[in-house]
Amino acid sequence: MLFKDFKKYVPKIEKEKLLASDAHTKMAPLERISFLKDNDFLKYSPREAAVLMLLYPKNNQTHLVLIVRNSYPGVHSSQIAFPGGKVEEVDVNLEQTALREAYEEVGVNPKSVEIIKPFSQVYIPPSNFLVSPFMGIADEEVQFTANPDEVKRILEFPLSSFLDEKSIVQVQMTTSYAKDIQVPAFKVDKYIVWGATAMMMSELKMVIQNSILVKSI
Repeated sequence: MLFKDFKKYVPKIEKEKLLASDAHTKMAPLERISFLKDNDFLKYSPREAAVLMLLYPKNNQTHLVLIVRNSYPGVHSSQIAFPGGKVEEVDVNLEQTALREAYEEVGVNPKSVEIIKPFSQVYIPPSNFLVSPFMGIADEEVQFTANPDEVKRILEFPLSSFLDEKSIVQVQMTTSYAKDIQVPAFKVDKYIVWGATAMMMSELKMVIQNSILVKSI
């Protein structure tokens, strides 16, 4: 979708109802669905984090940016994610966390980003994080710079591919809590995006679809 056309739908996206667990369940591993029915995540005393779901023009087409994390000792090693991370003392709020982390990880200038709306929080049981996603847009093409300490690769996902149902696949995986399970995932190039990031992507996708005429893409 041309970015100039996408921008026309932004006011409607801003007002669109969030779908929370209805959207998250579509891309949640079966073993995690029970957590989606439990809204009292605070009883686990989770750590807070925020991510930026950034939409921007590239060759005039709307794109969504994701990152491949570096390998490290931890449950999220080498996974695909949105730019983001945990709350720091310097952050005034979660929105600032998302913008700061996006700057630190991929070099996005916070001043170039307009935050459109917060999306539904996602609780991640293996790491006990409660993640707040924020949808943002940048009007100009973004020159990303990956932080080599945290990011292995930057992925730029065309919105047209994101909204195509063919981007959703079923894969067999071994996770931190189960072996050889079938999970729904997004396929981005040769990469598989599953778990919490896929759940956030599901809500973003459904909100955008509900805000535009999909057949016109």
